[in-house]
Amino acid sequence: MWQNNIILRTTHNAKLLKKLIVVTGPTASGKSDLAVKLALEYDTEIISADSRQIYNGIPVVTAVPDESQRMGVTHHLMECLPLDAYYSAAMFEEDALRIAADIWKKRDVAIVCGGSMMYVDALLYGIDELPTVPDSIRNPLMEDWKKNGDDWLRDRLKVLDRDYYSKVDLANMKRVFHAVEICIASGTTYTSLRTGIRKKRDFEIEKIVIEMPREQLFDRINRRVLSMLDRGLEEEARRVYPLRHLNSLNTVGLKEMFAYFDGLMDFDTAVARIQKNTRVYAKKQMTWIKTKS
Repeated sequence: MWQNNIILRTTHNAKLLKKLIVVTGPTASGKSDLAVKLALEYDTEIISADSRQIYNGIPVVTAVPDESQRMGVTHHLMECLPLDAYYSAAMFEEDALRIAADIWKKRDVAIVCGGSMMYVDALLYGIDELPTVPDSIRNPLMEDWKKNGDDWLRDRLKVLDRDYYSKVDLANMKRVFHAVEICIASGTTYTSLRTGIRKKRDFEIEKIVIEMPREQLFDRINRRVLSMLDRGLEEEARRVYPLRHLNSLNTVGLKEMFAYFDGLMDFDTAVARIQKNTRVYAKKQMTWIKTKS
């Protein structure tokens, strides 16, 4: 394993600034362990930048570090939302900046750890100012989506914003839903509201990207999946199976287990599929990191 330090911004008066150390990288690369090590070194706290670890009730599939792994370090934005709660990168940006400011009242350094790249980018570079979507729009849209299915929602996006429809990952229903609700709330296209302008931050940022040879990473992923099974992945999936329609459960590890429960594949196939899909996800993370470095 080797780490690639990328200093995103430094100043001549760095000692006068507060510092944010961001530990990121693909899944199973050892981010959590490194973040805890750094937090102990700087006597500070960790903000989780993981779009699934923020939900309560699925610690195995999301690889939430247990108490022994946390080593007494305070972790924020971890296991703090119910599974049916809505959350977005914009909400993360706001929450993470607020928590970091609180940490800086006591310490000079705050640590961010996670592989949800949209969350990391939102914190480092900012996110476009988008209209707040009222519950009067979001809730009925969510109900229509549950009733009519994913293809219906994709078709809605195609009608409302054909340009974004042609670019977005249509398998990522959270992004599709977000674009549709923004179109409805704003009365214009999501594309027209995306400026891509980076915000300036008034703190020093150090980004640490964990990288390793692909073969080594893939072996770690395969072994992690087997470890999750030993720690109760199947039991966890059965517990949340009645809620499988929730977006928070639309994640690798649960989707394959649900397919196994539905009789669409046998157990061994489901496990192999989890390993494969996790490797695919890791490759997407690595691609994202390269484009932002």
